Amino acid sequence: MKNHTEGLLAVHSAVFIFGLTALFSKLISLPALDITFLRSIFAFIAIGVYIRFKGEKLALGSTRSYLVALLLGVLLASHWVTYFHAMQVSSIAVGVIALYTFPVITVFIEPLFHGERPHLKDIVSALAVFLGIYLMVPEFSYDNAAFQGIFWGVLSALLFALRNTIHGRFFGFHSARHALFYQTITVTLVLLPFGAMQVPEVSQLQWQQLLLLGIVFTALPHTLFAHSLLHLKAKTASLVACIQVVYATLFAAFLLHEWPSVDTVIGGTIIVSAAMFETLTSGKSKP
Repeated sequence: MKNHTEGLLAVHSAVFIFGLTALFSKLISLPALDITFLRSIFAFIAIGVYIRFKGEKLALGSTRSYLVALLLGVLLASHWVTYFHAMQVSSIAVGVIALYTFPVITVFIEPLFHGERPHLKDIVSALAVFLGIYLMVPEFSYDNAAFQGIFWGVLSALLFALRNTIHGRFFGFHSARHALFYQTITVTLVLLPFGAMQVPEVSQLQWQQLLLLGIVFTALPHTLFAHSLLHLKAKTASLVACIQVVYATLFAAFLLHEWPSVDTVIGGTIIVSAAMFETLTSGKSKP
């Protein structure tokens, strides 16, 4: 019971912090690519120090593991950039809700790796997600901010689902902190040619915000979430993670005065419900 409580405390703390993380897409007046590049520098340094503090080796042990980590890092970089861009071009609520299409997207990606077919319930969930998106977008035109937010948010969800699936299939035997360490290093290296030019223009306030984002709002919540999985089922942690949508929307409303429209609330409720349904039923219908 004590371990279960510890796990719940860790996952709820992580999700609460993740909800606040979304605010930095608007608080830091830099492009999403530059924010991702600079946050990753602080994140991999903090995680590397933590690994060494615990007396663990940084080495992965095989060339294959390094290659998989490289691929995962590229996917993570793309996911973070598109996620923050989605919130910057629309609203935090739209971007976060669009991201939570990833559990439904995952059930259509996993068969590519496991040789299975999506079940009827998965198709129903996908249709529910399409309905939610339809309700959230007033006009299906790229000139529309909501459409842009949904487009980039769903793309981010696709990249996130692909990264999670590959991680579980080919990298799951490594600790979460080692995985994030090498992925954030890769993010930094991949984005270095594009983000380095912006460094001289970063103000002192922005550096302080990026330091907070990289350590307190990236390294810390990912470590807490990984710790929660030592005491909780992955399904339980994933269900709690859905609360991030509520946290991020409320924080944006009360702190940034970004109040979601009625259509966004209705569409978002449908999408998050589909995500929770897929999480709850995952594994039940598998042979």
